[in-house]
Amino acid sequence: MQVIVRDNNVEQAMRALKKKMQREGVFREMKERRAYEKPSERRVRERAQAIARQRKANRKKLQREGLLASPKHRSSGR
Repeated sequence: MQVIVRDNNVEQAMRALKKKMQREGVFREMKERRAYEKPSERRVRERAQAIARQRKANRKKLQREGLLASPKHRSSGR
């Protein structure tokens, strides 16, 4: 993974690197590998993730078809 540092702006390069790592799933994988996970626990987790993905896909489909209201966007208090 490579990030270009422009005008000695290291903070901006670090933000870009973190964003790339987040997209690639590096942080999630590091967290999973931190401790041993029993095969039975892994199966349970993977099943739960698959169910969550399916629910999200169904929710998105219903929103596109207009059968379900779109989520309200929260304004950030920044």
